[in-house]
Amino acid sequence: GLFLIIPCTDEIRTVDLRVRSFDVPPQEILTRDSVTVAVDAVVFYRIFNPVMSVINVENANLSTQLLAQTTLRNILGTKDLTQLLAEREDIATNVQRILDRATDEWGVKVERIELKDVRLPVQMQRSMAAEAEATRDAKAKIIAAEGEQKASRSLKEASDVMVESPFTLQLRYLQTLSTISAEKNSTILFPQ
Repeated sequence: GLFLIIPCTDEIRTVDLRVRSFDVPPQEILTRDSVTVAVDAVVFYRIFNPVMSVINVENANLSTQLLAQTTLRNILGTKDLTQLLAEREDIATNVQRILDRATDEWGVKVERIELKDVRLPVQMQRSMAAEAEATRDAKAKIIAAEGEQKASRSLKEASDVMVESPFTLQLRYLQTLSTISAEKNSTILFPQ
């Protein structure tokens, strides 16, 4: 249509109503369990009411970006590292809901938030790897100890059987000699 603009008093602002996105720069966050992580995200949003986006806030795009950064830091600061790694989808949904509620009065609808990357410090990665290795070693030792325990029970049962019959001990002795002579060609002396 035709618009009448009075110079020096009227101002025109064009507002893009398409879905837009921006990267939230990596945020250094201290989790609840005192681990420093760097988290970056992507926010998808659109302006659903151009009048509100011009009247209620000076720059809706910049304000949404800044609010996304601070909200992301605040929400992630209340989570443990394990929660942060395991519940990324739930955290993103929670941040999206909070952002959407806060930006409604600006005419902005936050469509979606994706947590792109959670980076741990190198030292933390090393310590987690060492912890996992120690856990594997402990499990291996437990399994070996259980095997030794089962073997000792079997030997005890075998010795109980051998005590009942004196000939079984002699047969076991001859079997052991047969095994030794098959492996190495040597002369073996045994008492009678």
